[in-house]
Amino acid sequence: MPETAATADTRTPSGRLALAASPEKIALGPLDGRYQSAVAPLVDYLSEAALNRDRVAVEVEWLIHLTSNNVLPGAGPLTAAQQDQLRAIVTEFDAGSVAELADIEAVTVHDVKAVEYYIGRRLPAIGIENLTAMVHFGCTSEDINNLSYALGVKGAVEDVWLPAARSLVAQISAMAEENRAVPMLSRTHGQPATPTTLGKELAVIAHRLTRQLDRIEKTEYLGKINGATGTYAAHVASVPGADWQQVSKSFVEGLGLTWNPLTTQIESHDWQAELYADVARFNRILHNVCTDIWSYISIGYFAQIPVAGATGSSTMPHKVNPIRFENAEANLEISCGLLDVLGSTLVTSRWQRDLTDSSSQRNIGVAFGHSLLAISNVDKGLERLDVAEDVLAGDLDTNWEVLGEAIQMVMRAEAIAGVEGMENPYERLKDLTRGQRVDAARMQEFVQSLGLSPEAEARLLALTPGKYTGIADQLVDHLK
Repeated sequence: MPETAATADTRTPSGRLALAASPEKIALGPLDGRYQSAVAPLVDYLSEAALNRDRVAVEVEWLIHLTSNNVLPGAGPLTAAQQDQLRAIVTEFDAGSVAELADIEAVTVHDVKAVEYYIGRRLPAIGIENLTAMVHFGCTSEDINNLSYALGVKGAVEDVWLPAARSLVAQISAMAEENRAVPMLSRTHGQPATPTTLGKELAVIAHRLTRQLDRIEKTEYLGKINGATGTYAAHVASVPGADWQQVSKSFVEGLGLTWNPLTTQIESHDWQAELYADVARFNRILHNVCTDIWSYISIGYFAQIPVAGATGSSTMPHKVNPIRFENAEANLEISCGLLDVLGSTLVTSRWQRDLTDSSSQRNIGVAFGHSLLAISNVDKGLERLDVAEDVLAGDLDTNWEVLGEAIQMVMRAEAIAGVEGMENPYERLKDLTRGQRVDAARMQEFVQSLGLSPEAEARLLALTPGKYTGIADQLVDHLK
């Protein structure tokens, strides 16, 4: 059969068979391929298409703002219908719009200029072709970009990332409440230590994560619109009678952002660095959660509920691997790496402007995507856990030596109260317990040999590792 265009394969320079005639149809990165469904909600906020839609929105609102406030002589308020038609340019922004913008940019070789022309094409149909010169009036590209990025990041955080993170913390908080009284052996430096409860340890996690989310929720999203070097020079030269600072301030605040009054050509991005540091800190705490839960699974504190039909190992059929937590670890590390780079890069700009921020900011969505994917994996991982209370209890029962702390502290209290024979309590417990396993009988025998007051002796004889948890269960109430 002769080879035709339909049957001919395409080879790479090294001879590999190309995967597709159109490479754009196959994702290069995992967020746009394997894990696309988990991060899809971010596309409406942090993709290139979303950035262009937000650019169109900022340009449209700037035109409406200027005309509504009679800033330029001869360009009075638009009718309500005209304003609606302008805003429809934004609400009707679709795949065709993305393609049209790409065609324009292929000629302009400038993404923001392409947006200006895209809007200008639509003004005749609205009956305001005479206002074409007002599109992008007084603006440098960064006036539009900084506001567009601020709107995109704000929307992504408030509408997508924060709700997902809050939901995960609520899940951990519910687990803390459910297991508030389940005793568990602590391990400091990996060694048996004063018992706690599983619920209290989960509450610590929830509390730590909540503090970071509260910080993130208070983020100020700054914006500016003040011209090529932040001086309003073109504005004043063209319309000297306008109060341009007030025009700028009211516009930025009208977008739901905080006005930055002092900038170079760019908004300084300090707020972004602050936000990304907080998100990275949340990520790192969550990473610690993953490693701890992974470790608890490995010693049997948690049992994993098998997923019907799933394979844990290609050769060992008995295995149920903690893959959700391992996957989350990796994605949190990638997210933190990107957020750290963004935070350190974006706060620096040579003199009044360089372009390093332009390429950097295009990776904001990737940084949040890996974090969101990790949150999803931890959520799914937690759903498949069962608490192995018998294992927890067994671990406590084989570590009676952890009561050494309680006994020596009671001896100290007895000595202060005047009870004889309470000398060197720490040293005596150290001799009994350090590096040794002590069972219940040996510990109770030791207690009875101390000469404690009857009340103190009875209290210690009733104590077991499982009961030596202080007020751990009550501490969970701090989550309310």
